[in-house]
Amino acid sequence: MSGTLYGVGIGPGDPELLTVKAWRLISGAEVIAYLCANGSQSMALEISRPFLPDTYKTIAIDMPMRMEREPAMAAYDEGATRIATVLNTGKDVVFLCEGDPFFYGSFMYLFERLHKTHKVLVVPGITSITAIAAELGQPLAERDEVLKVLPATMSAEQLSAELKTAKSAAIIKVGRHFTKVKAVLAELGLSATAVSHATTDKQTITQVDEIAEDTLPYFTTILVRRK
Repeated sequence: MSGTLYGVGIGPGDPELLTVKAWRLISGAEVIAYLCANGSQSMALEISRPFLPDTYKTIAIDMPMRMEREPAMAAYDEGATRIATVLNTGKDVVFLCEGDPFFYGSFMYLFERLHKTHKVLVVPGITSITAIAAELGQPLAERDEVLKVLPATMSAEQLSAELKTAKSAAIIKVGRHFTKVKAVLAELGLSATAVSHATTDKQTITQVDEIAEDTLPYFTTILVRRK
């Protein structure tokens, strides 16, 4: 009898922002899976560390961070195979995912590969966007306003077109795209706030026009709200 794969959202960084359901699944897990970017330490595992059981086995999926999609897809293929092997023994697997699994989460690619052949359940988590709004004390949207979520990987032309009609926007995946984003915001005359590593002890909150660096941490979100 096949085990169940749980895609567990663990929030933006503060371990206390895990849901009770996420805590229950993690604390009782026999097998825990997670991604490692270029073999580095897993942020998801670090967030979950206070709740990890005394003994557990791991499936660490090494994710090459490259522009080309082929290496990443191969890593998901290999990871899905390893997870399926464990599920086929009847054991459950808990996959740790920063934020929410289905909000730009890496878990969706494993879901695509496994949900037709195995039981897969998704546990939602708090997103960085809602956490950052709380940290800033700034509502994301009200009444009939539309909130736009814009990946910084878009072209400058696309970002500009979207922001021109946005009352409220969250720009994610900033990282090395910051210079482009800053230029677009300046051209449109928009003030914005950048928050990196939200809810962690490394959190920084800075007005975009005060930042001199060309790049920011990958886990940076910029909030824009027209007055």
